[in-house]
Amino acid sequence: MNESRRILWIDDEIEFLKPHIFFLKNKGYDITPVSNGDDGLSLIKEQQYDAVLLDQIMPGRDGMNTLSLIRDLEPNLPVIMVTKSDEEELMDEAIGNRIDDFLVKPLSPGRILPILKRVLDQDKIIEKKVPRNYTKEFNEIRMLKEIGPNWEEWISLYLRLSEWDIEFDHIGKTGLEETHIEQKKECNALFSNYVEQNYLDWLNGKNSPDLSVDVISKHIVPLLNQGLQVYFIVVDCLRLDQWLTIEPLLLPYFQVTRNYYYSILPSATLYSRNALFSGLFPKEIAEKYPKYWKEVPDDETSTNKYEKKMLEIKLQQMGLNLSPPPRYFKIFDTRGGEEYIRHASSANRISLAAVVVNFIDILTHKRSQIDILQQISPDESAFRSLTKSWFTHSALFEILKIISRKKNTVVVLTSDHGSILSNRASKAFGNRDTSTSLRFKVGNNLGCDPDEAVHITTPKDYRLPGGNIGKNYILAKEDYYFVYPNQFHEYKRQFRGGFQHGGISLEEMILPCVFMKPR
Repeated sequence: MNESRRILWIDDEIEFLKPHIFFLKNKGYDITPVSNGDDGLSLIKEQQYDAVLLDQIMPGRDGMNTLSLIRDLEPNLPVIMVTKSDEEELMDEAIGNRIDDFLVKPLSPGRILPILKRVLDQDKIIEKKVPRNYTKEFNEIRMLKEIGPNWEEWISLYLRLSEWDIEFDHIGKTGLEETHIEQKKECNALFSNYVEQNYLDWLNGKNSPDLSVDVISKHIVPLLNQGLQVYFIVVDCLRLDQWLTIEPLLLPYFQVTRNYYYSILPSATLYSRNALFSGLFPKEIAEKYPKYWKEVPDDETSTNKYEKKMLEIKLQQMGLNLSPPPRYFKIFDTRGGEEYIRHASSANRISLAAVVVNFIDILTHKRSQIDILQQISPDESAFRSLTKSWFTHSALFEILKIISRKKNTVVVLTSDHGSILSNRASKAFGNRDTSTSLRFKVGNNLGCDPDEAVHITTPKDYRLPGGNIGKNYILAKEDYYFVYPNQFHEYKRQFRGGFQHGGISLEEMILPCVFMKPR
């Protein structure tokens, strides 16, 4: 692994380091020693090196100045700073100049070697271990699947699958990707059947996980009762794997504790987010507050107008009279984000601030409609990368940074549902008035393949509005999407490979609910 690894060692006492150089050469490293920064810079201009060992204190051009000039010549060349001091101020300055690691004198060959291996060979070492580690994980997941996971174990299993997604994103091609995809596919088949068999029991309170209707009462109200200022942020359509991608960006600002809950069915904005803010199932909203319930599944922008009002009602019913009153804000675009940045910066005190961020949901829908977005994000890995790129430059990230500077504050960040990359077409049957959603449909006289979808003929059992006689729902399982029999092959090709939501899958239903306390 170390063959042809060329190391430039810059140190004014290089003559005293010959035993160390000899040791490293015996380990396969090609060491070029120089006694000052200028000679080192000249060599970097002429030759390629894999890493630099750089003394911090040297006469003439010191290590920090040399480091700055190395970065001008080779921005990505790994540099390991050798110093006589581990003072915090020095460390901060070196980190600011993008140092890769430190060695503190007096040096020993045994300390230098692991640093070089980490800086130069970490990725290759990890890649070698990945097949063995994944095989072990694969067998553990297979055993768990055979036993039959409960809802808690499904969360743990989905988290492990998502963490492997992130691992594969980082290390590139390993030859295990297809195996992993098949593993997730099998898990989703089992999970869909598990939900189909147990969902009605959950609705009746039998060994139920936290559902959409429980988030306010179980995750928000206890914090309010402690007198904390709570920012409740709902990122529409955020999946667990997407959260895992952006979470590291927030760790410098927050102490992060992850919880999870299950979206109700259908796992679509109209149903899941209204349930989230009201603490009520859709059937209960339609009956108690008919003026707030507009069941138009294909028009999500007009079906969630009353979230603020339903949140206020829920808090009042739980005996909370907050001062100042709860605030609600929805961010659709850059302008809305900038407006809330100003608001978050100027607000001295809040009780509860609910913020809905729609970007990922918009991106998910637009990806199916715009060719360039499909090319940028052709698969789940690329979609995660796109999510991270958006978040890094987003108003949401700036808002969270502002919140992280506030005292006596906690952020609860969650999603209302996820989405799944839909690759298999399933025939659906319905009349002209049937909704057009690809993962779930609402209408009369619906039909579907029972192996590929759940047919709800008694909506009240699922706490869904019944309405007219004969109204029913069909929900796609696994990664299926609905296509009508007429022009089946044409629409199959048109809609294949889109991120959709509303059905039954790990990606749509198991959601992060994250507590973040400012550091």
